[in-house]
Amino acid sequence: MGHYAGDSLHVLFRDFAYEHKGALRMASTNVGDTTARIFAELLSGPLMDIYVGESKRHWCLHRNLLCHHSTYFNDHVAEDGKKKGSKLELLDDDPKAFELLVKWLYQGKIDDVSDMPIEKKWDYADACQKLYVLCDKIHLPQLKNFAMDQFRKGCFEAGLVPGPEEMKPIYDKTPPSSPFRRLVSKIAARQIMDPDAEVDAGTYKMCFEGNADFAIDVINAIKEGAGGTLFQDPTEGGGCTYHEHDNGQLCDAGKSYKQ
Repeated sequence: MGHYAGDSLHVLFRDFAYEHKGALRMASTNVGDTTARIFAELLSGPLMDIYVGESKRHWCLHRNLLCHHSTYFNDHVAEDGKKKGSKLELLDDDPKAFELLVKWLYQGKIDDVSDMPIEKKWDYADACQKLYVLCDKIHLPQLKNFAMDQFRKGCFEAGLVPGPEEMKPIYDKTPPSSPFRRLVSKIAARQIMDPDAEVDAGTYKMCFEGNADFAIDVINAIKEGAGGTLFQDPTEGGGCTYHEHDNGQLCDAGKSYKQ
């Protein structure tokens, strides 16, 4: 693809109504660090209508800027000069998450949850979880990492963790290798192991039923967190721990099966 000067603009699509800027590549720097000339060019050219969520909340954003950041938007831009690609629907995504995406697209940053009052920290953490899922879809690894950091910090500072309703979408919408899967499975494992938590494995039934990987990840996290500590051998000892009895029936089996 060749070498390009740091202040030259290369967006990811070619629009035949506008001057072609050169080779196609994705942004490698924060938009907030670009020169004034590049930023002005990113905010020129055609716009793209984007509809988000069940309510189809509407945004009209600069197509150069969108395609500068992600090949996902480039895939929705026509190369034949027709109007195809001027509209994009993200109906499975959350408008609050998209708000954060827009801020990052135009400013190169999102808000820091540490600057927010305590009563807003969890809602912001929840929005960052949904932003992570959105970024996973549209291929924005840098923002995905920012969203992860804000989610973890928000949970810690709010003193709250996601429940099964928040965990299930992570397993439904991210690949098996996702770090967010690893995070929520460890959160679930820790909650199950915590003697002071008012949850048990049954709390996460919807997650276990919905994705076998969740069960595997949680069990592995519990094994890792147990630090090699073994349970008492369930085959050792007598008593009637594993017998079935009618109400009030006495058990006469008291012998040990191991000598």
